[in-house]
Amino acid sequence: GRFLCLPEETPGSVVVTPFGEKLVSLREQRGWTQKKMAEKLGVSAAFLSALENGQRGKPSRRLLHAICQTFGIIWDEADALADLAAASHPVVKLNTRALSATHTRFAHALAGKIADLPEEQMEDWLKTLEDPKAE
Repeated sequence: GRFLCLPEETPGSVVVTPFGEKLVSLREQRGWTQKKMAEKLGVSAAFLSALENGQRGKPSRRLLHAICQTFGIIWDEADALADLAAASHPVVKLNTRALSATHTRFAHALAGKIADLPEEQMEDWLKTLEDPKAE
């Protein structure tokens, strides 16, 4: 069936997505405040903050284009930024329909434990899952 993974939010917690991390990095490399970067991109500082902190979903193509123009990002780097944006929505949906019961159990177990998993464990799993030789 369908499965929706929502992170548990705790007061004061900050959800940062890979795209949000990249935005912060680009901004800090220029020494810009959120307000200054927001002005350059034509968005509000509150919207930029929400993007950086994972409170907003995937950015629009227009915004991605503005980021690339503002920071001189072209070709492969622009493609990589678009990939980061696509992989950064803070709400992940998994469809285990037509998969085994084990797949569904795995998805639910991961959703229930993801907040408690050590960063190193997730990095190891990511290396395995993203390894092109594993496909």
